[in-house]
Amino acid sequence: MKTTYETPFRRRREDKTNYAKRLAFVKSGLPRIIFRISNRYVKMQITEFDVKGDKCLTSANSKELKKFGWENGKNTPSAYLTGYLLAKKSKNVEKAIFDIGLITPVRKSRAFSALKGVLDGGIKIPFGEKALPSEERLKGKHIEDFGQKKDIIKQFEKTKKEIDSKFSAKKVVK
Repeated sequence: MKTTYETPFRRRREDKTNYAKRLAFVKSGLPRIIFRISNRYVKMQITEFDVKGDKCLTSANSKELKKFGWENGKNTPSAYLTGYLLAKKSKNVEKAIFDIGLITPVRKSRAFSALKGVLDGGIKIPFGEKALPSEERLKGKHIEDFGQKKDIIKQFEKTKKEIDSKFSAKKVVK
């Protein structure tokens, strides 16, 4: 008797890749904006599909925000600023798809604050308006109110201006 069981791909078994979702992204023909979060940082990339393997066009990491005066690791404002930095660094990318991988999509989360940063940076992405955090939350008002950091909103505004001044050549499309 022959068995009919097929072993799933290794990355599927390890819960690292959802191949159905990946196929839908590839069929769209648009670059993907990949959002990942580690224990310390927010990481984002713009990739394009290639038969030999995905090509990374641009990447940004919340660690890079230190160059612009931002010292906070992976909170909501850091995710927003990382997305904003990614969009400002990107060239010739006007439209893309947002890929959060196997993260459960929770409204107003860090993933969607990063999405808002990319949108404000000038890249068009299809999204649901209800998923985006409020402007106060993006700037860190909830952190300031809790008393963890003082003047986080001023630091946020300063960092955003620094990013704008460095990448002022790119037009923002709204």
